[in-house]
This record gives sequence, C-alpha cells and structure tokens, in this order.
Amino acid sequence: MHAPGIDPLGPLAICHLRICLSGRPKRSAHLDVTRAEVICSRQVTGRKSIYRTGDAMFKSFKDDVQAAMSRDPAARSTLEILLCYPGLHAILFHRVAHALWLRKWHLLARFLSQVSRFLTGIEIHPGAVVGRRFFIDHGMGIVIGETAEIGDDVTLYQGVTLGGVSSSRGKRHPTLHDGVVVGAGAAVLGPFTVGRCARIGSNAVVLKEVPPCTTVVGVPAHATGPRAVDAGDPLFAAYGTTPGETADPILRALDRLAARVDELEAKEAGRARGDTAEDAEANVRTLQRVGGCP
Repeated sequence: MHAPGIDPLGPLAICHLRICLSGRPKRSAHLDVTRAEVICSRQVTGRKSIYRTGDAMFKSFKDDVQAAMSRDPAARSTLEILLCYPGLHAILFHRVAHALWLRKWHLLARFLSQVSRFLTGIEIHPGAVVGRRFFIDHGMGIVIGETAEIGDDVTLYQGVTLGGVSSSRGKRHPTLHDGVVVGAGAAVLGPFTVGRCARIGSNAVVLKEVPPCTTVVGVPAHATGPRAVDAGDPLFAAYGTTPGETADPILRALDRLAARVDELEAKEAGRARGDTAEDAEANVRTLQRVGGCP
C-alpha cells in the first residue's frame, strides 16, 4: 500500500522514505522534498508530452495510410500498403526521427534517418517539417533537405530533390504548400515557395517561386498556365501533369510563329505571281487545312 497521489517508484516517495528513516533536520528535509517535487513534476510533464506525441504520430500515420490508398490506383488493401510501400515506411521513420530532433536528440535522429535511407532508398533529414496525408509514390532516390517544409496532402514521386543552393545555416530549402504534386526526377532548389495545388512536371528544374494552381515543366521550369483547382482529382496528378496541360508553351509559341511565317510567305509568293487578294486568301485557307498555320 502507498499514500494516494504518490508514485511508489518516483523520487518524491523515495525522498519521504529517506527522511523517515534518517531523522534528518526539518530544513534539510524540506529542501529534499522540494527537489523531489521538481523532479517528479518534470517526469510527469515529460510523460504527458511523450503520450501526446505518440497519439499525434499514430493519427498522422493512419492518415498517411489512407492517403496512399486514395492516391495510388495500384493499392489493393491496407495490409499491402503497410508491407510493400517503402514511401510509407520512410514517412514513419521520419515522424519518429523528427520528434527526436525537436527534443534535441540530434545524433539519434540522424542515425534513425540513415537507417531509413538504407532500408527504403529515401533520404529525409529529420529537421524537415512534413504535414499530414503525405504520400511518396515509388520513392527511390528522393532527397528532402533539413529546412524543407511540406504542407498537407502533398505527393512526391521517385527521384525528387528538395534541395538548397546556399551554404548558410538558415532557411535554404523550398516550402511546398498544401496539395502540391512533384513529378519523378524533378528538382526544386532554393528557399522559395511552391503555391497551393501547384504541379511540377517530371524532370523539371524549379529555381524560383511557383504560383498557386500552376503547372510548371522544363529546364529551367516555366509555367504552362494557370490550372483550375477542381480540374480532375485535386490530389492526384500522375507525375505532376494534368491531361491537356503537358504541351510545352514555348513549343506552342514556336508553332504559332512558324505558321505565321508560312502564311506571310504564301501571300508574298502570291503577289509575285500576280494573284488577286481572293487568290491569296484561298492559299492561306489551303495552308490552314493542311496544318501549315492556325
């Protein structure tokens, strides 16, 4: 039996027992009890913090599993996702490593992230901030730097790099807002922001800020134009592209320019032959039918 409210294994109970057995002076005993109360309070606070962290981590992990199920058409069951998805394993490792990092256990956090890298082929620095419902598809070769920040409902494909281009110790990696999709092999380099629901095409190299609801492609990356938020599934865009948006805007501009040149050449040739204006227009319409100009 023990007194109510006193942990029989805690420092406060041990201190009371020592006082009773030793018959120490009242002032000294009071100091011992005060120290024990401080230690006990810290232990209780620490345990509550660990419990809260564990509950939050478990809920985040459940959300990550559901995200994989909803965004991967190849997923057949929760058990398959738990056993066969290295991206999910890497996220779980990272959530534990990040909790250790926040508690200043930096070496242990880095060691755990290296274990994750060895097992999954995915490198996430424990200092990186990752939001809820994060999904890594395939995953091999992904690198996420220390000061990177990832919002909710973000999807990354294999080979993505969220890197820094500065040697400073401050913010040097990108921030991805909610709903961003980054295609395979893309590199997002620098301390800028990728806006909400943006899409980054495969193998793009992004060196500057991306506005919300925009698809960018190419090297260096450039926008294909604004995209409606509700275009298709807002959380799914295979490899960072949406049907109808994959055409390169530079190629489209070059096609229009070439077509205009063809049109002018046709008119000039008609004038040289002495064709009338009606004949010239007929020639232009003929070019349009065969695809020579828009």
